[in-house]
Amino acid sequence: MAEPGTPPVIGIIGGSGLYDIDGLTGRRWEAVETPFGTPSDEILLGTLGGQQLAFLPRHGRAHRTPPGEIDFRANIDALKRLGVTEILSLSAVGSLNEQLAPGTFVLVDQFIDRTFARTKTFFGSGLVAHVSMAEPVCSRLGDALEEAAAGLDIEIGRGGTYVAIDGPQFSSRAESGLYRQWGADVIGMTNMPEAKLAREAEMCYATVAMVTDYDCWHPGHDDVTVEAVIAVLRENAARARALVAAVVPLLAGRRSACPAGCHTVLDTALITPPEARDPELAARLDAVAGRVLRQ
Repeated sequence: MAEPGTPPVIGIIGGSGLYDIDGLTGRRWEAVETPFGTPSDEILLGTLGGQQLAFLPRHGRAHRTPPGEIDFRANIDALKRLGVTEILSLSAVGSLNEQLAPGTFVLVDQFIDRTFARTKTFFGSGLVAHVSMAEPVCSRLGDALEEAAAGLDIEIGRGGTYVAIDGPQFSSRAESGLYRQWGADVIGMTNMPEAKLAREAEMCYATVAMVTDYDCWHPGHDDVTVEAVIAVLRENAARARALVAAVVPLLAGRRSACPAGCHTVLDTALITPPEARDPELAARLDAVAGRVLRQ
């Protein structure tokens, strides 16, 4: 539960195919209890080049949890309780853009949320807050990821729109075509409400979208199959680990709050006055919003 300006603790959320992080010293898996439920798994803690790191496999180490059953609030709250200040989300996606071939990495900067069956906020009746999602990812993290990828000669695209669906089914051809008409570049099942909750928890957030397939819209490629996706996942996982190792030193030197305002968004988000706030809900928000609720 670090205050703005404290040295960074970097959180990594690993998607399909990424269930561990190599090279950590002092590594240990730790169970974290949250008032919002049970996280996807224990969280791997350690240091990488002297930098504190926390890694959470989004689907669990055995990939037992489907997208629609991930407790996103528990995941984000658990990372916040461990002092995480910035989150790098590594996520497998399908491509809706001819230029983004399987194997390409994309630093998305916008989201279209088409999920319907998920709780999308830590706040609620008795304690209302409205945070801006106009710029849903942290440009500072994006800059560092872009620089790290260039040093590794990893093909990475900067900018793009991620459309999030509930799943677990892949899209119909009509849906895939519709999302392309909307201007979406990649499609996935996990970054919403993850990005929204990270914003509410005052954590910097950036997505590395790792393309595994062309979804089903592309006439020159087979429709999406799990076998094809897994084959590319294996190739992407090694490069994702290398990217993490390269970007951590670039993020380790921060000594002030994020200049993009990620660490202080709740300063102007709470609308319920203190005397009208639900004390039970406020207590559950001790990690997520304790900085402003204690004022």
